[in-house]
Amino acid sequence: MGHTGAVWCVDADWDTKHVLTGSADNSCRLWDCETGKQLALLKTNSAVRTCGFDFGGNIIMFSTDKQMGYQCFVSFFDLRDPSQIDSNEPYMKIPCNDSKITSAVWGPLGECIIAGHEGGELNQYSAKSGEVLVNVKEHSRQINDIQLSRDMTMFVTASKDNTAKLFDSTTLEHQKTFRTERPVNSAALSPNYDHVVLGGGQEAMDVTTTSTRIGKFEARAVPEAYGGSQARGPVIATAAGLRPSHSNSGSEPRLRPTPQLMAMPDP
Repeated sequence: MGHTGAVWCVDADWDTKHVLTGSADNSCRLWDCETGKQLALLKTNSAVRTCGFDFGGNIIMFSTDKQMGYQCFVSFFDLRDPSQIDSNEPYMKIPCNDSKITSAVWGPLGECIIAGHEGGELNQYSAKSGEVLVNVKEHSRQINDIQLSRDMTMFVTASKDNTAKLFDSTTLEHQKTFRTERPVNSAALSPNYDHVVLGGGQEAMDVTTTSTRIGKFEARAVPEAYGGSQARGPVIATAAGLRPSHSNSGSEPRLRPTPQLMAMPDP
C-alpha cells in the first residue's frame, strides 16, 4: 500500500535505482524504482513538504510542515545505517522555528542543503552540523520552488512575490531577477541552454472570477519574446527539456509537454 494523502515531493537518486516521496499522510517513503516496491517507511508528525537524495544517493533529507502544533524540522537519514530506518530516528534533525521550509534541495557535493522558506528567506544548512552557513532574503513572499542547474553551480527560485531569481549555489549571491505578473509556482534551468522556464498563476481559491485571464495561468521561459497561455489552471511544476524549444509543465488539469514561452528578465 502506498501513500494515502497528496504527494508533495518526489526525488530519484543518481542512478535511478531508488525513489523518495513525501506526502501529506505524514510519511516519507523509499521505493525501488524498477519494481515499485516500498523499501522504507519513515513516519512524521506533520506533512512532508520536501525531500531529496544527496549527491551519492546515500543520505536522504526531508522537511516537515509547521502544523497541528508541530514545528518544521529537516531530518537527515543515512541509508547505509539500517538502524536509523528501523528506529525512525535521523542522525540529525534541524528545527526551523520562525518560518517553515516550503522548498529545499541538496547543494553541491552533498555538503549542505539549500532551503526556501515561507517568509521568503533562503538558508544554507550544513549537512554535517546542521548550522546555518548562509542566510539571505531576496524574496518578499513564500519561495515555492528551487531547482539547480545541471552542474549545480546555480539555482533558480520561484516565489509568490511574482518573481523568479537566479543565485550562486555556494554563496547564495543573487545574480538575476525575472519578473512576471502573477505568482511563480515553479522555475527550471535548461540543462543545455541559457533558458529559464517559469510556470505559475493565481490559485483558483484566490480568483474572484471564472475568467482564466484574471488568474494569468501561463508557462513561459526566458530570455526571449513570449507567447500566449498554454495551461487552463495554475502551473504547479515545470521541468526544462534537453531541446531548447521544449519544456514540461504540470497544472491542475493535466501534465503536458509544451514549447517554451518567452519573457524578458530585468536588465
